[in-house]
Amino acid sequence: MTLEYSIKMLATEHVETARQFLNDADREFEAGDMLQASEKLWGAASHVVIAEMQRREMKTSGHRAMILAVRQIAEDHGDMELRPGFAAARALHANFYHGFMEDYEYAENRELVRRFVERITMLAS
Repeated sequence: MTLEYSIKMLATEHVETARQFLNDADREFEAGDMLQASEKLWGAASHVVIAEMQRREMKTSGHRAMILAVRQIAEDHGDMELRPGFAAARALHANFYHGFMEDYEYAENRELVRRFVERITMLAS
């Protein structure tokens, strides 16, 4: 198996995980657990970013690398809406730890993250 093949497979697994996390987030929120739902949305966003970073052969080494990667991906594709989508995911990640969001804030960020995941996934395919 070539390195390119194994990276592509791993990226595919990240995308599948992201899709599962989107579904899990809905289930968690419906069950009344906004904190877990928030973290699942962060997980979905981070997994698609990691998939795209791997596809581009970028080093996947933490939050800062993902922020810079999203900036580069947005610039490369002329899609500046990617950046606020990832910022929403980061806010949801913080919400997991601090529980500061109201339901309407969660809903707004949830929608931004869903669109972000869809856009990144389309770019990678």
